[in-house]
Amino acid sequence: MMIENQKQKKKLNKNLFYSLLFLFFTMMLYLILFLVDPGKTMISLIKSFDIIIQITPVLIFVIIIMGVSNCFLKPKTVSKHLGAGSGVKGWFLAVSMGILSHGPIYVWYPLLRDLKTHGMRSGLAAVFLYNRAIKIPLLPMMIFYFGVNFVVVLTVYMIIASIVEGKIIEKIEHKGGVENV
Repeated sequence: MMIENQKQKKKLNKNLFYSLLFLFFTMMLYLILFLVDPGKTMISLIKSFDIIIQITPVLIFVIIIMGVSNCFLKPKTVSKHLGAGSGVKGWFLAVSMGILSHGPIYVWYPLLRDLKTHGMRSGLAAVFLYNRAIKIPLLPMMIFYFGVNFVVVLTVYMIIASIVEGKIIEKIEHKGGVENV
């Protein structure tokens, strides 16, 4: 137990070091760019700030979901609904939650990692990510431009393709081709 904690502390310190190093180099790059062209650098900083403002609500939402999941979701529960024995229900949950999720994709990565550590199958994580391409708010506009038949067929094919992709990932993982994280 003690050795495991020491390894975790080393890994955390290493991650912190690389994060601070990245922040330092980013700040130096912006300083150099500011000296070269202050106007464009300020526009870039303002756009970056606007992006941060846009993703903050989604980040807060994901952090809250992660906190709630850590309190209420036990590995046994996650394994039951999204684990090896989840069956069709697991695939259905991954597809529907992927379609319903909103915001930038990268804010969902920590939540998926958290679920994976609690027993979620990799194939279901892939299905979730794949189905994020189906955007419910954009479906009416897509229907307007392409027609109902096209949208229905495309959506069904995307769902089927996501499940096939998830199955392929699980096959590769079980053959030892990919290390479980």
